[in-house]
Amino acid sequence: MLDKLWKKKTTMMVGIDIGSHSVKAVLLSQGSKGYVLEDFAIEPMSRGAVVDREIQDIEAVGNVIAKIRQSIPMKAKEAAAAVSGQTVITKIIYMDVSLNEEELASQIEIEADSLIPYPLDEVSLDFETLDVNESDPSKVNVLLSAARTESIEARVAALEAGDFTAKVIDVESYAVSRSHDLCLSQLPDDAADKTVAIVDIGATMTLFSVTKAGKHLYSRDQMFGGEQYTRSIVSYYNKSFEEAEEAKITNDLPPNYTFEVLAPFHTILMQQIRRAIQMFLTSSGASKVDYLLVSGGTASIEDIEKLLTDELGIHTVIANPFNDMTLAPSINEEKLTKVASQLTVATGLALRSFTPWHI
Repeated sequence: MLDKLWKKKTTMMVGIDIGSHSVKAVLLSQGSKGYVLEDFAIEPMSRGAVVDREIQDIEAVGNVIAKIRQSIPMKAKEAAAAVSGQTVITKIIYMDVSLNEEELASQIEIEADSLIPYPLDEVSLDFETLDVNESDPSKVNVLLSAARTESIEARVAALEAGDFTAKVIDVESYAVSRSHDLCLSQLPDDAADKTVAIVDIGATMTLFSVTKAGKHLYSRDQMFGGEQYTRSIVSYYNKSFEEAEEAKITNDLPPNYTFEVLAPFHTILMQQIRRAIQMFLTSSGASKVDYLLVSGGTASIEDIEKLLTDELGIHTVIANPFNDMTLAPSINEEKLTKVASQLTVATGLALRSFTPWHI
């Protein structure tokens, strides 16, 4: 159930973000001046293949990933994907500082039954040693992650159906936080030491994640996303769902759409983010969020950056993990600029190429 050892690997992995409306992929390398974006791709997903972050049709998802595979260099055969949602549990636990990695694994497996609210034969566990506990130096903080095995196996099967080898299955909130450092150059100079919230707004789910000084503090999923905006367009203007999606992207909407659909969606979005911030402050004891990064497909909706800055009083920017990154000659910069905020999770997954993982 538990892998035993950390070993250093440097194989380039494609970060693949499997969403309900599309699959996003990013491939990074590391040069003398930092990371290099080698390639990226986005392919639409058939409706119903992924619902609430869970794969319902492995074959359909595999077919989409196969299209991604055709556009990514053949040398990159390994991939990292992520699980998320209610079937994923992360906890900080405290273990004896003297235990080595193998002893930790054995001890965690013994205690997991009381820590995880699912039968252990239905979940996969992993852990990462963090730092010595400040309150009790005899203890070390350990991040324990658990996910339903069927969720992991579905992603592995979909990746394999798309001709990739699944090397890492991560937790989506940590993939988002991993992209945090790449976006710091978009914020004021003190952001590296401040509390930064990342709001990744997908089609049906929003992930709210908080990082401070490079450490992940908090994450929470909310059942809310850009699909609500699409459905408003469908109902107001008698369009099909596909037509509404296209109109949303191209802004091909009647002049009065601002008042009929955009403003109401802005209001709901504000309520969701305000509630998420308040829940973080209440649970963490923090006094405020200093900066806000917005990512995901819904980040491209008109005026969202100004709206959040004005209404929340928090300096807000649209996340671009490639802001200071070197781009390979083959990258279409204009196309990348339009979709950069959608690639935050995929970029965080691609960064796993440069960190250890269990084998």
